[in-house]
Amino acid sequence: MLKCKCPRCRRGDMFKGSPYSFSNKINLNCPHCHLFFEIEPGYFYAAMYVSYALNVGEALGIAWLTYLVTHNQDSPWLYLGTIILGCFAMAPVNFRYSRVFLLYWLSPKIHYQNYLDTDDIPGKS
Repeated sequence: MLKCKCPRCRRGDMFKGSPYSFSNKINLNCPHCHLFFEIEPGYFYAAMYVSYALNVGEALGIAWLTYLVTHNQDSPWLYLGTIILGCFAMAPVNFRYSRVFLLYWLSPKIHYQNYLDTDDIPGKS
């Protein structure tokens, strides 16, 4: 899951390019087992809710780290600035992992199938 592999075969890449490249796009199908990632039209709209939860957790973590480093209790602008910059910096990672979490943990239709987790291409001999 951390390497953004297909939730069904765990071999094919879910995304093209790295998180911080301009080609940070999700593949339509898994290159290994040909799973169609967008199970139904508009399926990834639910990833917005997962991304929101990730952003809230990151904002709390950034605020806590800012306090540990600066011990500042007076300036809300320091916290606001670091939280906004941190959330913008983590946006490409949130884009990826909100979809990965959605497919791995919140999709009852997709399960790991160990017979697909081989170097052989299914249907080829």
